[in-house]
Amino acid sequence: MSVRNIVTLSHNPAITYSTKDDDFIEDPTPSPVTENVPWISWFCSRPGREYFVEVRDDFIEDLFNLTGLNLAVPFYNEALDLILDRNNPETLKKLDMGVVETSAQILYGLIHQRYIITRMGLHQMAEKYSTGIFGCCPRVNCCYTHVLPAGRSDVVGRMPVVLFCPNCLDLYAPSSSKYKNIDGSFFGTTFPHLFFETYPELNPKRAIPCGNIYQPRIYGFKVSEFSKTGPRMQWLRMYLTDSSDSDSESEIESESESD
Repeated sequence: MSVRNIVTLSHNPAITYSTKDDDFIEDPTPSPVTENVPWISWFCSRPGREYFVEVRDDFIEDLFNLTGLNLAVPFYNEALDLILDRNNPETLKKLDMGVVETSAQILYGLIHQRYIITRMGLHQMAEKYSTGIFGCCPRVNCCYTHVLPAGRSDVVGRMPVVLFCPNCLDLYAPSSSKYKNIDGSFFGTTFPHLFFETYPELNPKRAIPCGNIYQPRIYGFKVSEFSKTGPRMQWLRMYLTDSSDSDSESEIESESESD
């Protein structure tokens, strides 16, 4: 995936990316962005950035939190200065502003991946999750369970962002095209699972096993899983309801092993 496929917006208010290809297009409507707006606030307020939270400056200024990112992002120092609004006009004149903008957005995304697994970051994401900003699971039997953004890789350019449903434990592509170019590494593989370990009260109460699994039928008769058009791997959506079921299952396994 090229750098242009990873980010879709430029900080220049007169320029955006085309949704159909990677060419720049002029924005006919002027943006209200001014020099007094912090870069982080600007970035998170743009359309298609609803999944992001604003990373605190003190987290970014702690160089320990940025360990190794200088090797992953070109023009690292210039991008970091841009994120923290420490712009040096003389330095920016010597560089292609579009390149620095791209690097800044990638760098912020990687910082964001680390920030949202901290206590403060998890709290900010929990507020968004509770209000349903990330959307709902498209699976009918999940009954509008809220989803979380996640990545299938922690490396930039591998996979776009996906949505994790805590009810069916599956991944889905965002329904809106404005999220299709957000890189999955900006959220990472750890976040959704650590989130529900931290906030177990937000984990939806699951239904009885098999109770909410769709069963294909023809004239009222179940379609066999041995049929070419039959259901596949329904056991993946089955799970135990409570600890008592888990204990009984372990007892059965231990008895079978002793026999």
